[in-house]
Amino acid sequence: MTDPMVERIQRNPKYQQLKSTRNRYGWTLAIMMLVIYYGYIALIAFDKEFLAKPMGAGVTTIGIPIGMAVIIFSIVITGLYVRRANGEFDARTREIIEDATQ
Repeated sequence: MTDPMVERIQRNPKYQQLKSTRNRYGWTLAIMMLVIYYGYIALIAFDKEFLAKPMGAGVTTIGIPIGMAVIIFSIVITGLYVRRANGEFDARTREIIEDATQ
C-alpha cells in the first residue's frame, strides 16, 4: 500500500535530479569535514611538536588557531548547506509537489 502521490513524486525526473544533487552536495561537504577533522586529529597524534610551537612571544601555540579553524570551517559548511537547502532545494521541492498535485 503506497500513496499514489508518493509514487508520482518518486517517478518525477525533477525529484530524481534533486535527490541526486542534494545527496552529492551533502556527501561532498561531509567528506570535506571528515578530512579536516581527522586531519587535525592525525596532526595531534603524529606531530605534537608542531602544534606545541608557540606563536610569537606569548603562550598561544599553533594548535589553538588550527583548532579554531576546524570549528569555524564546520560552522561555515553548515551555513552553506542551510543556505542552499533553504533556497535551491526548497524551491525545487515546491515545484515537484506542484507537479504531483496537478
